[in-house]
Amino acid sequence: MADHNDLGDLGEDLAVSHLMKSGYSILDRNWRYGREEIDIIALKDNDLAIVEVKTRASDYFGNPEEFVSRKKQAHLIRAANAYVQRNDLDVEVRFDVVGIILNQDAQ
Repeated sequence: MADHNDLGDLGEDLAVSHLMKSGYSILDRNWRYGREEIDIIALKDNDLAIVEVKTRASDYFGNPEEFVSRKKQAHLIRAANAYVQRNDLDVEVRFDVVGIILNQDAQ
């Protein structure tokens, strides 16, 4: 697996850990709808969090969360709508971006 995939997986693991410590239940990871993918789907009370995780080794080119394009946002909305419909959920839906910067020592 490429180093950037390992970095992304580590970032998602950290995000899941944080969400669980904050009282969220993780419903799905890397859920796919066609070509679209939702990194993490989490639930707390009646709030469904659709979480995009962006992990970088540095902030040299900017903060990780700045790299969620309008196109990616549209894909997340489409996938989230499909998830809610397929699972017949009656919840409030929220979109979160988790930006993680890891230095070499953290890996």
